[in-house]
Amino acid sequence: MSNKKLNVKLKSYDHKKIDLACAKIVDTVKRSGGKISGPVPLPTEVEKITILRAVHKDKDSREQFERRTHKRLIVINEPSKETIEALQRVEIPSGVDVQVK
Repeated sequence: MSNKKLNVKLKSYDHKKIDLACAKIVDTVKRSGGKISGPVPLPTEVEKITILRAVHKDKDSREQFERRTHKRLIVINEPSKETIEALQRVEIPSGVDVQVK
């Protein structure tokens, strides 16, 4: 797979878990002899939700919640077969979504 790139995109609500997963992936790729660039922090998505506290009483009484989605991008340049096999064996913490392209 010479002259190819492998994009690993990570998403999580918890920034500590996503950083731990990035560290594991980077360590695995470096041990197997792959070239890596990243992890690059992508913009955090913030989803804000406003809810009325009392539905029929007071419109001015509201509660706000937000959910932050943290994202990271790791690019592996010229991955070898050993690198790909090592990546398949990496244990990623629960709550982290991994997309490989």
